[in-house]
Amino acid sequence: MAEEGHKVSLNVYDLSQGLARQLSMTFLGKAIEGIWHTGIVVYGNEYYFGGGIQHSPVGTTPYGTPLRVIDLGVTHVPKDVFEMYLQEISPRYTAETYSLLKHNCNNFSNEVAQFLVGATIPEYILELPNEVINSPMGALILPMIQQLETTLRAGAVPQVPQFKPSAMAQPMPSANGNLNKSSDSCINEAESNSKSENNPARLMCWCPLQSNLQ
Repeated sequence: MAEEGHKVSLNVYDLSQGLARQLSMTFLGKAIEGIWHTGIVVYGNEYYFGGGIQHSPVGTTPYGTPLRVIDLGVTHVPKDVFEMYLQEISPRYTAETYSLLKHNCNNFSNEVAQFLVGATIPEYILELPNEVINSPMGALILPMIQQLETTLRAGAVPQVPQFKPSAMAQPMPSANGNLNKSSDSCINEAESNSKSENNPARLMCWCPLQSNLQ
């Protein structure tokens, strides 16, 4: 008797929650639609690469609500066969093998999609690292990416940078010693670099790692 078919879909999350689209021209000199994290949904679970191969019941991952859900097709691979497959590839998907640029969650989703339904995930998701590196500022932000990668190997899901109104600018002395009053308007600025809130590398987390391994 043929194995019952199981629907397979791709959950796509924008880790920047819209900030990439707003700020990428400033940081990268190129428009980037989002910072993508993906997971494969099948058998009632979502499977993703985060400090190892992880899975959670659909709707319970720490990434919140997906920006979009892409239908990949139907698989007839039995769940137990799929789980054996995951065990076989697990040595290639660990915190130590994780790479923001070459071996991230989207590469995992792509490989799993090919195993289940013989299809790949959208190219724009897989090509995001290359888009960033090949952007006008790519070479300059590479050291930050590498530093962030080291942090993410044992880190949690990154938080979106928080913006808050700054204090009123202080009066600046003029050439004759008098104080010139600043504008009364407040501006929005990111947190200081010491808190890493306005670090452009924040937008590079297209696949974060989780600290809780399952």
